[in-house]
Amino acid sequence: MSSSETFQISLEAAEVYESRFVPGIFAEWAPLVIEAAKIRRGDAVLDVACGTGIVARIAAEQVGSDGVVVGTHVNESMLAVARRVRPDLEWHRGDVADLPFPSEAFDAVLCQMSLMFFPDRLRALAEMARVTTTDGTVAAVVPAGIGDQPAYGLLVDVVTNEAGPEAASLMEAYWSCGDLDELSGWFTAAGLRVVSRRTHLGTARFGSVEELVATEVEGAPLIDRIDDETYRRIRESARTALRPFVGAGGAVAAPLRGHILVAKPI
Repeated sequence: MSSSETFQISLEAAEVYESRFVPGIFAEWAPLVIEAAKIRRGDAVLDVACGTGIVARIAAEQVGSDGVVVGTHVNESMLAVARRVRPDLEWHRGDVADLPFPSEAFDAVLCQMSLMFFPDRLRALAEMARVTTTDGTVAAVVPAGIGDQPAYGLLVDVVTNEAGPEAASLMEAYWSCGDLDELSGWFTAAGLRVVSRRTHLGTARFGSVEELVATEVEGAPLIDRIDDETYRRIRESARTALRPFVGAGGAVAAPLRGHILVAKPI
């Protein structure tokens, strides 16, 4: 099964991704992966599984007018939003298992919070290595395991209790690359030499528990697998479960731990 068959979402969900996921979560991590990859002015950069393009947008500021930034994703809805936000950048539909670019085309290949969704992670990493120059860089960010996520662990428990394990599995996929040693082993097996790895403790910030739940549920295929009553119960239970992470005015600051790996083609 190709990655294009596994995580298709609607245009509405892609808009949720841009309006909620990006400011709430990904805007913090995008500069970190770009910094780790040591992106320079004039570089050619590929943002793999780019979503609505937050990494590509920030990379474009780094490489300047002398550089090239390309984003690729299997989901046309994500790309439609990316094109709306930054029509001046290059956006291509493509499967990470068979990237539509020549070998050694990019100085840096970046992948933020997506590796866990690829059915064949080794092949995906090998493709990233293939399109990277011999002295280039592959950098990826993935969430740590669910056992290292105190707030999101509670949310997964809520979804499991209210919607069942099959629905919860759509959320559990987020945390499936959380073993740092196993992750490093995949890079090595794909022909990449890991040059640095670290774990960062970030914060997912939302205006309320309801906003966090809406982001996670409506920005993923889960919204199509549950009925209105189940969704209501999830929201209600989450308000209680996530109360320890609620601050002044009802805003949520949920710890989010992730791994950042940087590698070079062998």
